[in-house]
Amino acid sequence: MREFIVEADGGSRGNPGPAGYGSVVIDATTGETLVEEAEYIGVATNNVAEYRGLIAGLRAAHALDPAARIHVRMDSKLVVEQMSGRWKIKHPDMKPLAAEAGSVFPAERVTYEWIPREQNKHADRLANEAMDEAREGRGAVTSAAPPRGRDQLPPARTVTTTEADVRAARNVAAPSPGWAPADMGAPATFVLLRHGETPLTPQKRFSGSGGTNPSLSPVGQDQAARAATALAARGTIQHILASPLTRTRETAAAVADRLGLDVTIEEGLRETDFGAWEGLTFGEVRERYPDDLTTWLADPTAQPTGGGESFAATATRIATTRDKLIAAYAGRTVLLVTHVTPIKTFVQLALGAPPESLFRMELSAASLSAVAYYADGNASVRLFNDTSHLR
Repeated sequence: MREFIVEADGGSRGNPGPAGYGSVVIDATTGETLVEEAEYIGVATNNVAEYRGLIAGLRAAHALDPAARIHVRMDSKLVVEQMSGRWKIKHPDMKPLAAEAGSVFPAERVTYEWIPREQNKHADRLANEAMDEAREGRGAVTSAAPPRGRDQLPPARTVTTTEADVRAARNVAAPSPGWAPADMGAPATFVLLRHGETPLTPQKRFSGSGGTNPSLSPVGQDQAARAATALAARGTIQHILASPLTRTRETAAAVADRLGLDVTIEEGLRETDFGAWEGLTFGEVRERYPDDLTTWLADPTAQPTGGGESFAATATRIATTRDKLIAAYAGRTVLLVTHVTPIKTFVQLALGAPPESLFRMELSAASLSAVAYYADGNASVRLFNDTSHLR
């Protein structure tokens, strides 16, 4: 029985945005590339493009030998875990795609392996070439190369993009000359979700990483559920990371359960430590520590009373965390479940705004914001303090 390796990838420049996939079928014995597939699929999400790439690769392998064994290698943890049966498929857009992928070969003849992105460069290149052709208005061509010594496969399909597809793709990937950078592939997009309310939130009390570590209130639990519903409807989240504090863990768990994803705890996403001010209102701090508060409001390097964390120290921590996550999740859409100060700091750093801008942003409980990071180091704030899902 022959054995093939199928490597597949998909991408979306905007997520959702202009999307394409790439697939490669490799002879597992010789290492020879037998088939290459690439196609522009219009405006779609990363996850949809990844599934379409998997389906195309499996179909190409089936055309070579319907009795073969298949080993799929992808850098999409979501697709690999869902197709392996370890993660539930909850999103309605993913279910028919997973079913289609599972129908090409009997399940007992297909295995799945997650690989790092750098080991999936062949399929990634094909996906980007398909999107590049669409961006240039030439449509996307699915190409196939027959293995040596075999008959030519049926002609590959050519997908012609409509003017509307191309226009939509350009609007997402490059809104207008002078505003968007040259095409550098899909950005790393951080969707920033503030945790739901705790008992301290309505009272506007300082609640950082050095306090009582409260859980979500019933209102906060409802807000987390509403945020989860909204994010599931968007269908773009591929990974979830959360601050280690209880309120963010609980909020992230609500979303993860809805999306069928795991939660990774990221220490760098914790809230600022407000020292002796933890649990106090602004008025109470002004009454008890007037000089310290005045200094703190004027100087980002000043610490709260009792040796808490300054905003300057928080900014350094967030910048380090940001850079680490951009490298780890390049081209991916990641949900970061965190707190007021970290989210404001992500936005402040993306805009190149001064530290005092932190005091000029309003960030509601369970609100959504988003920042995209491009390969040239530029960032774009795409959303801020969206609470539409709570209404």
